[in-house]
Amino acid sequence: MTRADADDRSQGALFAVEAEGPFAGVVFNRPMEEVYTYAIPRHLRQSLRVGQRVRVPLGRSNQAVTAYCVRIEPTANVAPGKVKEVLEILDDPPLIDGVMLDLTHWMAGYYSCSWGQALDAVVPAGVKKQAGTRIATCLTVPDEVRLARDTLALPPRQAEILELLCKAEGTLSVTDVCRLAKCTTAPIASLRKRGLIHTVRRRMSRAPVAGPIDPEPSENDHDGKAPVALTPEQAKVLDQLDPVLGSDSFQTFLLHGVTGSGKTEVYLSAIERVVERGREAIVLVPEISLTPQTIRRFRRRFDRVAVLHSHLSDAERHRHWRAIAAGEIQVVVGARSAIFAPTRKLGLIVIDEEHESTFKQETTPRYHARDVAVKRAQLEKVPVVLGSATPSLETWANTERGRYTRLTLARRVAERRMPRVDIIDMRHEKPTKGQPLLAIGGLMRRAMTEALADDGQVILLLNRRGFHTFILCPKCGNVLKCGACDVALTHHKERHKALCHTCDAEYDPPDSCPSCRYQRLHYGGIGTERLEREVRDAFPQHVVRRMDSDTMRSPGAYEQVLGAFRARQVHILLGTQMIAKGLDFPDVTLVGVVNADTSLHLPDFRAAERTFQLVAQVAGRTGRGDRPGRVLVQTYTPDAPAISFAARHDYLGFVAQELPEREKNGCPPFGRVVRLIARGPSEAEVVGYLESFAQLLRELADDSVRLLGPAPAPVMKIKHLFRYHLQLRAPAPGPLQRILRVALPLADPPQPIELAVDVDPVSLL
Repeated sequence: MTRADADDRSQGALFAVEAEGPFAGVVFNRPMEEVYTYAIPRHLRQSLRVGQRVRVPLGRSNQAVTAYCVRIEPTANVAPGKVKEVLEILDDPPLIDGVMLDLTHWMAGYYSCSWGQALDAVVPAGVKKQAGTRIATCLTVPDEVRLARDTLALPPRQAEILELLCKAEGTLSVTDVCRLAKCTTAPIASLRKRGLIHTVRRRMSRAPVAGPIDPEPSENDHDGKAPVALTPEQAKVLDQLDPVLGSDSFQTFLLHGVTGSGKTEVYLSAIERVVERGREAIVLVPEISLTPQTIRRFRRRFDRVAVLHSHLSDAERHRHWRAIAAGEIQVVVGARSAIFAPTRKLGLIVIDEEHESTFKQETTPRYHARDVAVKRAQLEKVPVVLGSATPSLETWANTERGRYTRLTLARRVAERRMPRVDIIDMRHEKPTKGQPLLAIGGLMRRAMTEALADDGQVILLLNRRGFHTFILCPKCGNVLKCGACDVALTHHKERHKALCHTCDAEYDPPDSCPSCRYQRLHYGGIGTERLEREVRDAFPQHVVRRMDSDTMRSPGAYEQVLGAFRARQVHILLGTQMIAKGLDFPDVTLVGVVNADTSLHLPDFRAAERTFQLVAQVAGRTGRGDRPGRVLVQTYTPDAPAISFAARHDYLGFVAQELPEREKNGCPPFGRVVRLIARGPSEAEVVGYLESFAQLLRELADDSVRLLGPAPAPVMKIKHLFRYHLQLRAPAPGPLQRILRVALPLADPPQPIELAVDVDPVSLL
């Protein structure tokens, strides 16, 4: 019997057979570490291959569940007697190749999840469901009939059908033949009766799909494939990349280029050289809907580009997957899950804006796409390029240690100057008597007036949604919070609702304080909705558009707004961090950061780094044309290093200041962190469980491991579940992985408590 079923002699009898080979080793999308052994029945032995999904009976109930076949062996170390059989094969051809098996096996070990959970993350839901396909009766012609068809005496209609089947590219269903030959099924039945054609059951697309895998760029966007004149710096970088691009070797590069230095052109030129060798490239971007300009540039330069984004239907995603697996695609552009695209001849991986936190998956398996990309490149023996104007400190440290090769673009294209950045100390901004403090101060307002009068465009960044960011009772001090989460409610005036931005719960704004019934509640804080109202009132003669997750809900909304901004139909663009990156508009002459402090004081060791990156990135959105740009940063902490260094475009200065702080506290990149989060409906039970588990970890840890906590998570309750966490820190990943390998099988939290394991967390909230 298998390990899972050793005690299942009675109820499993109907599913068991004598233990004789060959055997399949399978894993499940469950927190189960083992590879389970099943016998392969005779009728499946010629069809079953590694990388396919199968249906197998599991447990005492012998419930048929889906598993991934990870090995096939002639013999197996199973107990004498009986072993269960594979029930059916779900895929043809296999969904997973050898490299992806190795990659997911590494992911399972590094990110402390099961191999089956890692495998399930690789395959999109639309592929697993085989969306857009159906089981059809298809027609085939035996080889001997193909060779002798000219000598056969057949009625005209049957001869026409036979010729159609012989010349068809691919397999045709009965329905296809009837449609193409404009006939009924009668002549097909006659051919079958004579043995001249056979029928097989195959999975086929529901409807033929015409046209390219993704829409062509519009005429206004298309500028041909003329060679682009590279700057001396770009040419030098490509010369450094060339030896690796032309060979089958692994190397990791950091392309550190200031905003506007032409990093995308380096990517495109490098990919062109890879495609010329008959290879394919994967390009990861932080959020596919945020980079329409980049996508257009790829489509201009390459004939076959697949863009994987969240607005694709399951059927479209399945079609893209199959096209990539068939070698029909030159370049795959997508968000983090695109790193698992089934390319056949991978030649290069590019990670644009590699510092972005969106590359981290926040559900099991909690992988970081950047680090998975480096591992895949190592397995595939191909180069990987990580690009950013503000690299993560982990990536920067890897270049300092010689693990990555640093490439530099220190100047903007066409020798354009970096924009001037001025810091506005909001402590000196005084509100008009009897009026609330405005989002845009006097200096910002005057600068906007001047920029607009000079026919320039303006971008305003405020990384807070809603109208008011909190509702406060001035009598008792109570802040209104979500009933399910330990989070202050945000007032959305347009919807007349108070929303929880954590669980999306909606409440009617109360008439009085729920605690003391005081009726004059204070609505405070400034969000993008309030900023938009203020800007429209101040500049009524100009067109203002807001971009945040409240206004960009419909497919194509982002592209529509950016198209209008590019066409100068919009004068002022304001929004959250989605406008801080990837945009290149030559007529933007002023960028305003409305509140640079929104993430600076969060209880997270990366708070300063994220603030620096956000301010530096949005500052780079101006001065990208012939006219100089200007940046104004409103802040209540003008002396904070993250803000002052960003204002000077001084990445190296920020690194020199921040790294010693990280080293002193043993934080990445000078150590590794594992965060364990326990959650459940009873706070006392969650605390009790995590304290007992922490004691086990202390007993297992060696002297190199520090344990911090347990303690309440900064957001202590989400969706009615209390959250407590602890951290394990060590100079290297090895000691942490050894502890987790021993401790996690013993963790076994009692229902309904859940334990989440986050290796290399990017957020500690």
